[in-house]
Amino acid sequence: MSTVQTSHFGAGGDAPYDVALRNGGGTLRLVELGAGAGRRVEIGRFLAAADAADESVIAQLDGSVLDVGCGPGRLVHAAIVAGHLSLGVDVSRTAVEHARERGLPVLHRSVFDPLPQEGAWRTLLLLDGNIGIGGDPTLLLARCAQLVAPEGRIIVEVDPVRTTDRGYAATVVDEDGRSSSVFPWYDLGAEALRTRLDGTGLDLAGEWAVSARAFVLLVHRR
Repeated sequence: MSTVQTSHFGAGGDAPYDVALRNGGGTLRLVELGAGAGRRVEIGRFLAAADAADESVIAQLDGSVLDVGCGPGRLVHAAIVAGHLSLGVDVSRTAVEHARERGLPVLHRSVFDPLPQEGAWRTLLLLDGNIGIGGDPTLLLARCAQLVAPEGRIIVEVDPVRTTDRGYAATVVDEDGRSSSVFPWYDLGAEALRTRLDGTGLDLAGEWAVSARAFVLLVHRR
Protein backbone atom coordinates (compact mmCIF):
# COMPACT_ATOMS: atom_id res chain seq x y z
CA MET A 1 0.00 0.00 0.00
CA SER A 2 1.40 3.38 -0.95
CA THR A 3 1.16 6.49 1.16
CA VAL A 4 0.09 10.00 0.22
CA GLN A 5 3.13 11.57 -1.39
CA THR A 6 4.75 14.72 0.02
CA SER A 7 6.59 15.42 -3.25
CA HIS A 8 3.61 16.39 -5.38
CA PHE A 9 2.22 19.36 -7.28
CA GLY A 10 2.73 22.57 -5.31
CA ALA A 11 3.44 20.88 -1.96
CA GLY A 12 6.27 21.45 0.51
CA GLY A 13 8.44 24.51 0.74
CA ASP A 14 6.21 27.57 0.99
CA ALA A 15 3.22 25.56 -0.33
CA PRO A 16 2.06 28.25 -2.83
CA TYR A 17 -0.72 26.00 -4.21
CA ASP A 18 -2.28 25.61 -0.77
CA VAL A 19 -1.94 29.36 -0.12
CA ALA A 20 -3.64 30.19 -3.41
CA LEU A 21 -6.53 27.81 -2.70
CA ARG A 22 -7.05 29.29 0.75
CA ASN A 23 -6.93 32.82 -0.69
CA GLY A 24 -9.43 32.03 -3.43
CA GLY A 25 -7.04 32.37 -6.37
CA GLY A 26 -3.79 33.99 -7.38
CA THR A 27 -1.18 33.73 -10.10
CA LEU A 28 0.94 30.58 -9.99
CA ARG A 29 3.47 29.25 -12.46
CA LEU A 30 4.62 25.71 -13.08
CA VAL A 31 8.36 26.09 -13.60
CA GLU A 32 10.91 23.59 -14.88
CA LEU A 33 14.07 23.86 -12.83
CA GLY A 34 16.53 26.11 -14.61
CA ALA A 35 14.19 26.84 -17.52
CA GLY A 36 12.80 30.32 -16.99
CA ALA A 37 9.32 31.67 -16.35
CA GLY A 38 7.27 28.49 -16.84
CA ARG A 39 3.55 28.45 -17.59
CA ARG A 40 0.56 29.91 -15.85
CA VAL A 41 -1.53 27.73 -13.53
CA GLU A 42 -5.14 28.90 -13.45
CA ILE A 43 -6.14 28.53 -9.79
CA GLY A 44 -9.16 30.77 -10.37
CA ARG A 45 -10.43 28.29 -12.99
CA PHE A 46 -9.94 25.38 -10.59
CA LEU A 47 -12.12 27.19 -8.05
CA ALA A 48 -14.78 28.37 -10.52
CA ALA A 49 -17.73 26.49 -11.99
CA ALA A 50 -17.16 24.18 -14.96
CA ASP A 51 -16.48 26.11 -18.18
CA ALA A 52 -17.26 25.25 -21.81
CA ALA A 53 -14.24 22.97 -22.16
CA ASP A 54 -15.18 21.17 -18.94
CA GLU A 55 -18.74 20.77 -20.17
CA SER A 56 -17.42 19.07 -23.31
CA VAL A 57 -15.91 16.49 -20.95
CA ILE A 58 -19.14 16.17 -18.96
CA ALA A 59 -20.91 15.35 -22.22
CA GLN A 60 -18.56 12.37 -22.66
CA LEU A 61 -19.17 10.85 -19.23
CA ASP A 62 -20.66 7.40 -18.97
CA GLY A 63 -21.88 6.06 -15.62
CA SER A 64 -19.86 6.44 -12.43
CA VAL A 65 -16.95 8.92 -12.43
CA LEU A 66 -13.59 8.91 -10.65
CA ASP A 67 -11.75 12.26 -10.91
CA VAL A 68 -8.01 11.74 -10.31
CA GLY A 69 -6.27 14.87 -9.04
CA CYS A 70 -9.66 16.51 -8.55
CA GLY A 71 -8.34 19.60 -6.75
CA PRO A 72 -11.13 21.60 -5.10
CA GLY A 73 -13.71 19.53 -6.95
CA ARG A 74 -15.22 21.53 -9.79
CA LEU A 75 -15.51 18.48 -12.08
CA VAL A 76 -16.83 16.27 -9.27
CA HIS A 77 -19.55 18.87 -8.70
CA ALA A 78 -20.34 19.19 -12.41
CA ALA A 79 -20.54 15.41 -12.84
CA ILE A 80 -22.91 15.05 -9.88
CA VAL A 81 -25.12 17.83 -11.24
CA ALA A 82 -25.19 15.92 -14.54
CA GLY A 83 -26.49 12.85 -12.69
CA HIS A 84 -23.34 10.77 -12.29
CA LEU A 85 -22.23 8.98 -9.13
CA SER A 86 -18.82 10.62 -8.63
CA LEU A 87 -15.76 10.56 -6.40
CA GLY A 88 -12.64 12.70 -6.40
CA VAL A 89 -9.16 11.85 -5.10
CA ASP A 90 -6.32 14.28 -4.49
CA VAL A 91 -3.03 14.35 -2.58
CA SER A 92 -3.48 17.99 -1.53
CA ARG A 93 -5.07 18.11 1.92
CA THR A 94 -6.06 21.74 1.35
CA ALA A 95 -7.82 20.93 -1.94
CA VAL A 96 -9.65 18.02 -0.30
CA GLU A 97 -10.74 20.18 2.63
CA HIS A 98 -12.01 22.83 0.21
CA ALA A 99 -14.05 20.23 -1.68
CA ARG A 100 -15.44 18.67 1.48
CA GLU A 101 -16.52 22.08 2.78
CA ARG A 102 -18.75 22.20 -0.33
CA GLY A 103 -20.17 18.78 0.53
CA LEU A 104 -18.35 16.97 -2.27
CA PRO A 105 -17.22 13.32 -1.98
CA VAL A 106 -13.44 13.57 -2.16
CA LEU A 107 -10.71 11.38 -0.63
CA HIS A 108 -7.24 12.49 0.47
CA ARG A 109 -5.36 9.79 -1.41
CA SER A 110 -2.96 9.18 -4.25
CA VAL A 111 -4.19 7.41 -7.37
CA PHE A 112 -1.62 4.74 -6.46
CA ASP A 113 -3.27 4.08 -3.09
CA PRO A 114 -6.05 1.46 -2.78
CA LEU A 115 -9.30 3.13 -3.91
CA PRO A 116 -13.00 2.23 -3.66
CA GLN A 117 -14.56 0.19 -6.47
CA GLU A 118 -11.30 -0.57 -8.29
CA GLY A 119 -12.04 -2.05 -11.70
CA ALA A 120 -15.64 -0.84 -11.68
CA TRP A 121 -15.53 2.88 -12.51
CA ARG A 122 -17.12 3.67 -15.87
CA THR A 123 -15.27 6.96 -16.45
CA LEU A 124 -11.96 8.19 -15.07
CA LEU A 125 -10.82 11.80 -15.48
CA LEU A 126 -7.23 13.08 -15.73
CA LEU A 127 -7.73 16.79 -16.39
CA ASP A 128 -5.82 20.04 -15.82
CA GLY A 129 -2.48 18.50 -16.80
CA ASN A 130 -2.82 15.59 -14.37
CA ILE A 131 -1.32 13.24 -16.95
CA GLY A 132 1.86 14.65 -15.37
CA ILE A 133 1.21 13.06 -11.96
CA GLY A 134 4.30 11.18 -10.83
CA GLY A 135 6.32 12.10 -13.92
CA ASP A 136 5.64 8.76 -15.66
CA PRO A 137 2.58 8.80 -17.99
CA THR A 138 2.81 5.12 -18.91
CA LEU A 139 2.83 4.02 -15.27
CA LEU A 140 -0.03 6.39 -14.47
CA LEU A 141 -2.17 5.23 -17.40
CA ALA A 142 -1.55 1.57 -16.54
CA ARG A 143 -2.80 2.29 -13.00
CA CYS A 144 -5.85 4.13 -14.34
CA ALA A 145 -6.62 1.16 -16.61
CA GLN A 146 -6.82 -0.98 -13.46
CA LEU A 147 -9.39 1.36 -11.95
CA VAL A 148 -11.93 1.47 -14.79
CA ALA A 149 -14.34 -1.28 -15.81
CA PRO A 150 -13.64 -3.36 -18.94
CA GLU A 151 -16.21 -1.24 -20.79
CA GLY A 152 -15.02 1.97 -19.10
CA ARG A 153 -13.28 5.05 -20.48
CA ILE A 154 -10.50 7.41 -19.46
CA ILE A 155 -10.59 11.07 -20.47
CA VAL A 156 -7.22 12.81 -20.44
CA GLU A 157 -6.51 16.49 -20.94
CA VAL A 158 -3.35 16.72 -23.02
CA ASP A 159 -1.01 19.47 -24.14
CA PRO A 160 -2.51 21.42 -27.08
CA VAL A 161 0.70 20.76 -29.06
CA ARG A 162 0.19 17.19 -30.22
CA THR A 163 3.89 16.24 -30.24
CA THR A 164 4.76 17.54 -26.76
CA ASP A 165 6.61 14.80 -24.87
CA ARG A 166 8.66 16.13 -21.99
CA GLY A 167 9.36 15.06 -18.41
CA TYR A 168 11.11 17.36 -15.96
CA ALA A 169 11.69 18.36 -12.36
CA ALA A 170 9.32 21.20 -11.50
CA THR A 171 8.29 23.65 -8.82
CA VAL A 172 5.21 25.82 -8.39
CA VAL A 173 5.96 29.51 -7.78
CA ASP A 174 3.59 32.36 -6.90
CA GLU A 175 3.81 36.07 -7.67
CA ASP A 176 5.37 36.78 -4.26
CA GLY A 177 8.22 34.35 -4.90
CA ARG A 178 6.96 31.52 -2.71
CA SER A 179 7.94 28.16 -4.18
CA SER A 180 7.06 24.54 -3.57
CA SER A 181 9.35 21.58 -3.12
CA VAL A 182 10.61 19.98 -6.34
CA PHE A 183 8.41 17.27 -7.83
CA PRO A 184 8.44 15.18 -11.04
CA TRP A 185 6.04 16.27 -13.81
CA TYR A 186 5.28 15.46 -17.44
CA ASP A 187 3.70 17.30 -20.38
CA LEU A 188 2.22 15.13 -23.12
CA GLY A 189 0.33 15.87 -26.34
CA ALA A 190 -2.15 13.56 -28.07
CA GLU A 191 0.22 12.12 -30.65
CA ALA A 192 2.95 11.55 -28.08
CA LEU A 193 0.44 9.93 -25.73
CA ARG A 194 -0.44 7.41 -28.43
CA THR A 195 3.16 6.18 -28.34
CA ARG A 196 2.91 5.67 -24.56
CA LEU A 197 0.02 3.19 -24.63
CA ASP A 198 2.00 0.00 -25.16
CA GLY A 199 1.83 -1.98 -21.94
CA THR A 200 -1.17 -0.06 -20.57
CA GLY A 201 -3.90 -2.13 -22.25
CA LEU A 202 -5.46 1.07 -23.59
CA ASP A 203 -6.25 2.44 -27.04
CA LEU A 204 -6.95 5.99 -28.16
CA ALA A 205 -10.59 6.14 -29.26
CA GLY A 206 -11.13 9.85 -29.90
CA GLU A 207 -9.90 13.39 -29.37
CA TRP A 208 -11.27 16.93 -29.37
CA ALA A 209 -10.41 20.50 -28.41
CA VAL A 210 -12.42 23.37 -26.89
CA SER A 211 -11.19 26.85 -25.94
CA ALA A 212 -7.53 25.98 -26.59
CA ARG A 213 -7.75 22.91 -24.32
CA ALA A 214 -7.25 19.43 -25.81
CA PHE A 215 -8.62 16.06 -24.68
CA VAL A 216 -8.35 12.41 -25.63
CA LEU A 217 -10.63 9.46 -24.94
CA LEU A 218 -8.99 6.13 -24.02
CA VAL A 219 -10.66 2.72 -23.77
CA HIS A 220 -9.50 -0.80 -22.97
CA ARG A 221 -7.85 -2.57 -25.88
CA ARG A 222 -10.12 -5.24 -27.38
